[in-house]
Amino acid sequence: MVQILQALASLKLTLLGMVLLGIGAALSYGNPEHVSVWVLVAPLALLAINLAAAIITNPRINRQPGLLVFHVGLLGMVLLAGIGRLTHLDAHLEIAQGQAFSPELLMDVREGPWHAGALDKVAFTQGRFTVDYAPELRRGLTHSQVFMPQPDGSVLEVDVGDDRPLVLERYRFYTTHNKGFAPVLTWIPADGEAVSGRVHMPSYPLFEYKQDNHWTPPGTEEDIKFWLQLDTGMTLEDSWVLDGRNSRGVLVVTSGDQRVELKPGEETRLPHGRLRFDYLTTWMGYRVFYDPTIQWLFFVSVAGVFGLGQFFWKKLSLTAWTDDDSETANKRGSV
Repeated sequence: MVQILQALASLKLTLLGMVLLGIGAALSYGNPEHVSVWVLVAPLALLAINLAAAIITNPRINRQPGLLVFHVGLLGMVLLAGIGRLTHLDAHLEIAQGQAFSPELLMDVREGPWHAGALDKVAFTQGRFTVDYAPELRRGLTHSQVFMPQPDGSVLEVDVGDDRPLVLERYRFYTTHNKGFAPVLTWIPADGEAVSGRVHMPSYPLFEYKQDNHWTPPGTEEDIKFWLQLDTGMTLEDSWVLDGRNSRGVLVVTSGDQRVELKPGEETRLPHGRLRFDYLTTWMGYRVFYDPTIQWLFFVSVAGVFGLGQFFWKKLSLTAWTDDDSETANKRGSV
């Protein structure tokens, strides 16, 4: 048994694990969909076994308290990193002002095979937002208003930004550069009930030059094209604040050979029904992140640093700082 543990503690196995981990990190960079999470988890498991065997068999580690705490902390970080990859979730979200969050809104979802979070318990409604811009469209602070229902029936307002996440059920919602406008439309078919919804235009001001999209009304096969002409007060030379309350839009609707411009509240008749442009709203893009090991990683890493500090403090305190100083003092005393 000892020989097996000593073999597992080999530095050659450590080097192999580090090489495999580097390859896994390169393959999983950017979190591509086709790369399995095991390209990271397997090397981490190998390194954890290697480190655990070294802690058990190496007396230079297990007989010195500070060094032991450091290596146990390092082992904990490796294990937590692997568990984090198995349980994580990474996704994006586009949610319009006044819209309630629903798990079905998530896009580009990447999650570990052991992910079992309580996403269905996350509840909030998106409010308005503002984004500060310096000259030359240099993006500054984002202030996104979010409303969360409370157990007593009240509503809590939270300001969310790129560096101020909304944290619910361990899910972290960060605002991104992805945000824009959305016309709210009502389709009134010739036969049937009216249907209302939003059409998200491309991110603004990143795609200011191409605010277009399309939609096929239910029960028809004819695609309706939309182009949104915006007036937001945007300038390249001066500071500017993106705010939906100070923005206006005219919706250009194209269906077949028919082209019409609609202002909020106006409607047009199309071959299979009527289309009404109710009003213009905004949508905010979020990055959604879940990793239950983040806090534990912090505490374990701090414990490891303290252990390493205690080891070096003890090592240095047992060594004379300089022999020259003591010799100089003796010479001065003899004069």
